[in-house]
Amino acid sequence: MEWQKEIEEARTVALRVLDSLEKIEKKLHSARRWGIFDLLGGDFFSSLIKHSKMDDAQRMLRQVQSDLVLLQKELKDIDIQFTEDISASGFEKFMDIVFDNIVSDWLTQSRINKSLQEVARVKAALNDVLITLNRLEQGRE
Repeated sequence: MEWQKEIEEARTVALRVLDSLEKIEKKLHSARRWGIFDLLGGDFFSSLIKHSKMDDAQRMLRQVQSDLVLLQKELKDIDIQFTEDISASGFEKFMDIVFDNIVSDWLTQSRINKSLQEVARVKAALNDVLITLNRLEQGRE
C-alpha cells in the first residue's frame, strides 16, 4: 500500500508540472507571435507586450522549478532517477527594450524558441516518467 501511495504522489506532482508546462508553452507561443510582429516593424509597445508574456512564463517557470525538485524527491522514494531541469534568463529582455532593433528582436525570438524547446524536452521526460509510474503500478497490482 505504501508503494502505491508513493507512486500516486509522484504522479500527482508530474501531472501538475505537465499542466504548468502547457501554460508556459502557451505564453511563449504568444510571446513569439508578438516577437514576429516586433521583427516586422513593431514598436516599443509590442516589445513591452512580448516581454509581459515572457515575464508571465518566467514566473510560472519558478513554480515549475520548485515542483521539479519535489518530483525528484518523490521519484527517489520509489528508486527512479529524474534529473531534468529548466531555466531562463532575463538579460536579453533589458537589451531588447533599451536597444529595440532587429538584432535584439531576433535574439529575443531565438531565446523564446530555445525556451519552447526546453519546455518540450522536459514535457517528454515527464511523459516517460508517467509511463514508468504506470508500469510500476501495474507490476505491483
